[in-house]
Amino acid sequence: MTNEKFSEDNLDPAEIRRIWKNVAVVAVSFMVHFTAINAAINLQSSINAEEGLGTASLVALFTGNLVSNIFLTSVVIRWLGTKRTIYCGFITYMPYIVSQLYPRFYTLVPAALFLGLGSGPLWCAESTYLSVASEAHSLISKIPAKRLLSRFLGFFFMIMQSSQIWGNLISSLVISTANNASMTIVSESNIPLLCGSNFLPNLDASAALPPQPPKKINILAGTYLACMVAATIIVVKWLDPMKRYAFCRKKTDNSLAGLSLLTATVKQLANISQLLLVPISIFSGLHQSFFFADFTSSFVSCAIGTGSVGYVMMAYGASDVMGCLVTGFLVKCLGRLPVICGALFIHGGLFVTLVSWRPNAGDYYVMFIIAVFWGVCNSVWMVQIYTYHGVLFRGKEEAAYSNYQQWMGTGYVIAAALSSYVRTRFKVYLIFSVLITGGLGYLAVEYRQRRIALYSNANTSPDPDQGE
Repeated sequence: MTNEKFSEDNLDPAEIRRIWKNVAVVAVSFMVHFTAINAAINLQSSINAEEGLGTASLVALFTGNLVSNIFLTSVVIRWLGTKRTIYCGFITYMPYIVSQLYPRFYTLVPAALFLGLGSGPLWCAESTYLSVASEAHSLISKIPAKRLLSRFLGFFFMIMQSSQIWGNLISSLVISTANNASMTIVSESNIPLLCGSNFLPNLDASAALPPQPPKKINILAGTYLACMVAATIIVVKWLDPMKRYAFCRKKTDNSLAGLSLLTATVKQLANISQLLLVPISIFSGLHQSFFFADFTSSFVSCAIGTGSVGYVMMAYGASDVMGCLVTGFLVKCLGRLPVICGALFIHGGLFVTLVSWRPNAGDYYVMFIIAVFWGVCNSVWMVQIYTYHGVLFRGKEEAAYSNYQQWMGTGYVIAAALSSYVRTRFKVYLIFSVLITGGLGYLAVEYRQRRIALYSNANTSPDPDQGE
């Protein structure tokens, strides 16, 4: 394939291979990059447990992400372009890894905030690139662009989510090498009393979570930083600039930005269906933040050692990837409602288990079972609830997706802010309550949509969502 610019007058079928190459470059670069950052985030509440430093950095990270999603995404992409936004976004993550070498409130927290501010434009650029690539592919193949975008996103998330496996494998191999510092320092008789739902991070962390040797942290930070540099090089060297498909972008580039997006997001809440989905969106952030920060420290690190965190999170990542594939197939066969109801039931059972179960030193298998089922449930919330917003609010997708992202981000911030100061049991009660509320809200939306469909088929009533 030559470097001739792709245009409507030059619809070479060979361009399809180049488009898929670009999609693969985006997916692989994000996988390599998030191999580092996901594993580092998973370890924060364990390796930087003193005075809640790790969880404070997560609060800053999620707060920065909330701000950037509203005010920075479109502005940065228009200023830098899509390709530059991706690799510059990768660079904004690097100070957070470097700050692990000298973790203090004045180093780690500002670096986390900077990361959060860079994450919004990064993810928006990824979505923009795949969206425009699907439009270009559609011009040649005549396959609907929405169907192609679904394929691209499925491929992207399958590759990217595997970063949970590789990053946590690295952390486990480094931290769990034979020495006492990687093991829990709680006596076996005290583990059921101190760990699990009884754990209170700001009081119990010093007694249950041993500090890691600086040499191991240095190895981890160096390895993760190398991954980020490699991801940046992959994008710079092998990703075609978005201007190659500029004529496609003109057709799709009608995005809202800044205060316009904020206004549209708020107005969208006047839609009853959108309002009913707010609790399940908050839950999507709450449960992930809880799992990354509280489950890893209260259960895994406290009971079986920090060196086991990576292995448990590998199981979570693998089940999340497989869940995306399996649940998508199940939705085609059974429909969305049974799949989401199944996830509600399973996740509710997990919360009951966390409250009632008292972990012991030999309970490795229970940790892995919880991680596997949590990953499967997360695949449902992340894919099906996100997709449902696009199905429900056709023509208002941007405001609907913004609502989902903002409320999910709010859940992240709430869970991270509570992490150090609230006993694990009470956090489980809170998140379980939000799950029940969110499940009822989702079921109410499904009920409304079925009534709307019945009225539409009978041609007796307009869609009550129209004009809301």
